[in-house]
Amino acid sequence: MNRRLILLLLAALALAVPLSLLAGRVWIDPFAPETRNASVILMQLRLPRAALALVLGAGLGAAGAAMQGFLRNPLADPGLFGMAPGAALGAVLSFWTGYAASAWLLPLFSLIGAGGAMALLALIAGREGGVALFTLAGLMISSLAGALMSLAISLAPTPFAMSEIVTWLMGALADRSWRDVWIATPLTLAGIGVLLAAARALDALTLGEAAARSLGFDPRRLQALMIVGIGLTVGASVAVAGVIGFVGLVVPHLVRPLTDRRPSSLIVPSALAGALLLLIADCLCRILPLAGGELRLGIALSLLGAPFFLHLLLRMRKGLA
Repeated sequence: MNRRLILLLLAALALAVPLSLLAGRVWIDPFAPETRNASVILMQLRLPRAALALVLGAGLGAAGAAMQGFLRNPLADPGLFGMAPGAALGAVLSFWTGYAASAWLLPLFSLIGAGGAMALLALIAGREGGVALFTLAGLMISSLAGALMSLAISLAPTPFAMSEIVTWLMGALADRSWRDVWIATPLTLAGIGVLLAAARALDALTLGEAAARSLGFDPRRLQALMIVGIGLTVGASVAVAGVIGFVGLVVPHLVRPLTDRRPSSLIVPSALAGALLLLIADCLCRILPLAGGELRLGIALSLLGAPFFLHLLLRMRKGLA
């Protein structure tokens, strides 16, 4: 079943990628090679954008599946641990100080913010901290980072800096280049690799923490793997594209009924489905007519994800009734 699902998702990606390269404000006809500037549009604009959508979607999907397995909560989202707000805070500070004008300093600030959030989470949760303390620590870091971002926006040195911060926080893949792909790809692949290394421990954790210990899995090692894996995948995403939510929440729910529901069986399909979802969503953002310009990807996914989240809540309430 899992192998069939993976093959199906790979086939869908093989079909979606070339279609996404043709779609946009300027539609490219593959049977009309004389289309003006077609090669430049494809190689310098759409191909890196599609590659970035695949990489970031895969990372966010895998992170969501791993987090839901770790917390044993189907409503968990990768942003819950505080890494995404920490990375966003780092990026906001780069805009606030003016260092964002340098091509490499914006993602560097963002990655430093994610790393700081990872270190703070590990420090607060401690070696013996359970899942509950871990979750509460993540919520505290998210709240603190959100408050500091609001403070930075309110004290922005110029209206232009404020506008840049707000626009960037909406999340988008527009105007991204191969440089962003080279930054995000190794970090995301490393993060997915770390999450896959934690897969067997996540399976054991579904039986409870005591059962996982009795099976020989160290909760401290699992906690460290989750911090590093989610920090790398989410931090890389925020560093190059801004805040993109709901992918890690929605994707595992879509593929879970097609697997045996073990976290180890869910990470790879969720990564592929996340890549497909982000690619399709970004393509729709390009082609939807909008007077003020292109619809921001983060807004589009929030508009799709919020009703889905409400549907999950209503279904859970119905199950408890």
